[in-house]
Parts: sequence; C-alpha cells; structure tokens
Amino acid sequence: MERSYNFNAGPTALPLDVLKQAQSELVNFKNSGMSVMEMSHRSKEYEDVHNHAQELLRELLNIPDNYDVLFLQGGASLQFTMVPMNFLGNGVGSYVMTGSWSKKALKEAQKLGKTSIAATSENTNFDRIPSLGEIKIDKHAAYVHITSNNTIYGTQWHEFPQMNQNLIADMSSDILCRPLDVTKFKLIYAGAQKNLGPSGVTVVIAEKEFLETGQPNLPTMLDYRTHSKNNSLFNTPPSFAIYMLSLVLEWVKHHGGAEAIEKVNNEKANLLYDVIDHSNGFYNGHAQKDSRSIMNVTFTLPNEKLTKQFLAESKEKGFVGLNGHRSVGGCRASIYNAVPLQSVERLREFMLEFMKKA
Repeated sequence: MERSYNFNAGPTALPLDVLKQAQSELVNFKNSGMSVMEMSHRSKEYEDVHNHAQELLRELLNIPDNYDVLFLQGGASLQFTMVPMNFLGNGVGSYVMTGSWSKKALKEAQKLGKTSIAATSENTNFDRIPSLGEIKIDKHAAYVHITSNNTIYGTQWHEFPQMNQNLIADMSSDILCRPLDVTKFKLIYAGAQKNLGPSGVTVVIAEKEFLETGQPNLPTMLDYRTHSKNNSLFNTPPSFAIYMLSLVLEWVKHHGGAEAIEKVNNEKANLLYDVIDHSNGFYNGHAQKDSRSIMNVTFTLPNEKLTKQFLAESKEKGFVGLNGHRSVGGCRASIYNAVPLQSVERLREFMLEFMKKA
C-alpha cells in the first residue's frame, strides 16, 4: 500500500505502527469480544486504557503530582471560553497576540470580561514571536495567555516568559514535540489532532490548586473542577480517541520520549529551512529566523503561477496538505511528530528539483 506524504495541518499524520495496532484490535480489544468503541466507559477494561493514557502523559512530560491531567471535548475552541469563564472573574485576561488562534481566544474572553493585549506581532503579519521585553502585562491580570505554536504563520515560542502571573498556554500544535517544564504554567490545553492522536479529545494539564480558584456557580460541564473530581469521567468520554492517544504515547515512549522526538523534529525542520535559506529567494520563509516553528514550515514562491504549479506537481507526486493558509498564501509543510523523516527528505528533494527547473 502506498502511503501519502501527509503534511496536513490537522488532523494530520498518525504513526503507521499505531494505525496497524488499532486495526488489529478494532473488533476484539484484548480478547474482550468488543471494540474499545463498544465498551462501557465505566468498565474495568476501559478504565485501564483511560488511566494508562494519563500515566503515559505524566511520564513523557514529567507532570508533577500536584497537576491534573484531564481529557475533555470541544477542542481548543471550547478552551477559549472555559479559561476566561473559570478564571477571569473581575480581573483582566492578558493575551499575547501571535496569530489567528490567539485572536480567537481573545475574542471569546472579551465576551466574558476585561482583557488586554500584552504584546502583538500583528503589524508584521505575525511573522515573529514578540520578545520577552515587549510583553507588558496588565497589573490586574488574572492570567496571561499565550499560543505556543502558530500553525498558520509558522512561528513558535522557543523561550517561555517567566512571570508571577498565572501563565496559560494553548499548545495544540506543538505539545510533546520537545521536553517541557510544565511547572511554568498553571494550565496547558491541547487538541489532540496534531501530535497526540486523532481529533475528538482535548488534553488539559492544570495545577490542582489553580483549578480550585475557578469562579463559583459555573455550568457543570464548563467547570474544570467537575472533570478533575471525576477523573474526566463525569460524562461519557471520547473513549476511542483516548485509546488512540494512549497508543500514540506508547509510540513516543518507544522512540525515546520527548528528548529523542525533539532531535528528529529539529532534523526535519532543518532539512526544509536549509532549502529555503539557500534558494536565493526562490523560497521565502514567512517566519523570522529566531521565531521559526519546528512543526509548521511556511514559505512562498516568487509568484502565484509558480505556487499553483508547485502545489499541482507536488500533489501528483503524492504530497498532501502543502497549501498555505489564505492569510499568508504560499505553502505550508506541517511536520508534526508522526510525519516520518523520509517524507520530509522526499519533500526536500522535490523542492530542490522544482527550483532547478523553474
């Protein structure tokens, strides 16, 4: 079977070994006579899957015991609402603007209370992460919100701000791409469909003490404490997505954990950035060099005609998902954890060949 070179921005590539294991267990999980999708979420069999996924995340990200690991639904988009609903109160939600998703998070917070923009790079079309010195936090800030990686613009935080305020991060598109000091954050959230598994489950990692500071009288399902106190089993969880998450985490562990994954991710990113940097302007990267993402490589070609030709020829050769977002144009290669090094090598070869004959 020929597999596509999958560079989709999300949902995106899953490890082939994971897909094959899920296939082998699909109709008869651990001799239960059932698929995971058919099991009661209150059963011992499913509880083991659920807890194992939590344990693997704790191990791979070195999550301390005073942090909860929650499995929620609604994607990062629901978190844009849950964060201010729980923690804004009479304070100010301070947001660092680095792209479309941080703008959407701010928009939801504005519906619920006071907000401020701590820093922004919008004046240069989000081609960089604001420097730490640029960040000006409102003195009444209830929390500071950042987006760790920006899929559309190809930028990524390489150093997180140290602050006394509660730091919250949307890590949907780069969680587990590298080691992480979880203790710098009060809350981290991430939709699974980039690095953790299929769409359908959202991981939340949060300091337990911080969760208890949430506002009173919240709608039950929108209160983090509901899920914390019920081990994310207050209602029926996205059980198959969590099962797939556990398989992906096993795959990461088998391949050496976050440290080893980071080395491969850097290697993949460097292959493409090297082509861009040595193309004499034929390929022009959107992100400034010190803000480049190792997850999303964004670039443009000299004109629209060449761009269309590049995308058409790449599709013929089995490359999928290389279209850039309309707000940036050009091309984007999303090279998340499960995108094989070989796929990136083939893309590098294609980029060099295309440039040579153009």
